[in-house]
Amino acid sequence: MKEYQTIEEISGPLVFVEIDEPVGYDEIVEIELPNGEQKRGQVLESNEDFASIQVFEGTGSINRDASVRFLGETMKMPVTEDLLGRVLDGSGRPIDDGPEIVPDERQDIVGAAINPTAREYPEEFIQTGVSAIDGMNTLVRGQKLPIFSASGLPHNDLALQIARQASVPEEEADEAAEDGDADTDDDGSEFAVVFAAMGITAEESNEFLADFERTGALERSVVFANLADDPAVERQITPRLALTTAEYLAFEKGYHVLVILTDMTNYCEALRQIGAAREEVPGRRGYPGYMYTDLAQLYERAGRIKGREGSVTQIPILTMPGDDDTHPIPDLTGYITEGQIMMDRDLNSQGVQPPVNVLPSLSRLMDDGIGEGLTREDHGDVSDQLYAAYAEGEDLRDLVNIVGREALSERDNLYLDLADRFENEFVDQGFDTNREIEETLDIGWDLLSTLPKSELNRIDEELIEEYYREDVTTETAADEETEESAEAEAEA
Repeated sequence: MKEYQTIEEISGPLVFVEIDEPVGYDEIVEIELPNGEQKRGQVLESNEDFASIQVFEGTGSINRDASVRFLGETMKMPVTEDLLGRVLDGSGRPIDDGPEIVPDERQDIVGAAINPTAREYPEEFIQTGVSAIDGMNTLVRGQKLPIFSASGLPHNDLALQIARQASVPEEEADEAAEDGDADTDDDGSEFAVVFAAMGITAEESNEFLADFERTGALERSVVFANLADDPAVERQITPRLALTTAEYLAFEKGYHVLVILTDMTNYCEALRQIGAAREEVPGRRGYPGYMYTDLAQLYERAGRIKGREGSVTQIPILTMPGDDDTHPIPDLTGYITEGQIMMDRDLNSQGVQPPVNVLPSLSRLMDDGIGEGLTREDHGDVSDQLYAAYAEGEDLRDLVNIVGREALSERDNLYLDLADRFENEFVDQGFDTNREIEETLDIGWDLLSTLPKSELNRIDEELIEEYYREDVTTETAADEETEESAEAEAEA
């Protein structure tokens, strides 16, 4: 281990040290100040004469008298099953007043790339209890499905709801129990949650932890919390520590792990800040040209491996700057991941919880994770028909603004009513309601049954005969007659 006292320059989160032989990329560094305080860093770049080091705890107290030691190894995460139920800071140190972590092993936070031929295709349904996701944009084990939000929208509430409600449907859980799969909860789930928060405020952190403790979700969770006043450099390692923990639990302990990363926008801002400190040539809107590669290194750590019981599923959350979905962060994320869940400001202003707009949302693996043996056999047809009906209702809303509702046909008015009910009954469920997939599909049939059977052109006739509800149509017609008679009386 070599020690240097040759600091030449300090720039933002970076320290430049003169060396007499090259050191390894990503090598961990210890910096000891004259008062005995120690800081950790990581080699960003090196040549025969100089090494640039990014310091995790900030460079505010470092001066040229500090000593720099290169440890000859990359950063490792101490992993153990006992991490479940623990709260760690953005550097992986416990902050919950619990005992010291005694690791089973220490794993490199960069992780090992999954060989594409060893990947198992994701096709197992995850029930989040949120109808807009389960019914219309289904999450599948091993998938990476981001949530695109914006400033001021309740994406944190949705993240917490998914974290505490995510489970395996009972049929799959029973099969897993028969196979001897461990860690099956009372509700049939066999999940662990790894929750990594980056750049959040202390108030948000307290809300997250209070919710985890109140609902009991902390018992099956590992929480990493990087606060807004923590060094930006730390945000680069927080998701890697979280994913290393998730991979250990999944591929060595057999858990099905759901990883929630929030907020990826703060992570990308840290990349831009460090790139500026290194005087790199910027790419789009000042972000580093390698941001696509960097994000892919994180997102592609989701998946399943043949012959292994566990899986890693990712839900990254990002806030789109200026509500712009063409911004580099959502744009690049959309290229890498398998779809997106879009949150909508208009729905939020109407009080819809969660305000998920299903029309621009997409889950590319949904078709493989639903249907007979995974969910109810009518799932795909109901989703397709609801999507088409809601899209038509949305188009008619624009027309109403021009010609008025009275100018529309009876059929058009049915679709307008369905669009309103879809938002108020299907999407709007509150952040504390956990819906089984059967309940979600039953609500879908209630809505579709307000349309004549002839309009259900995306559903198999056998399914219509089994699930279509004549009584709903009758009730709707009776309600309309009552409203018309009331209006007539009022006019008289």
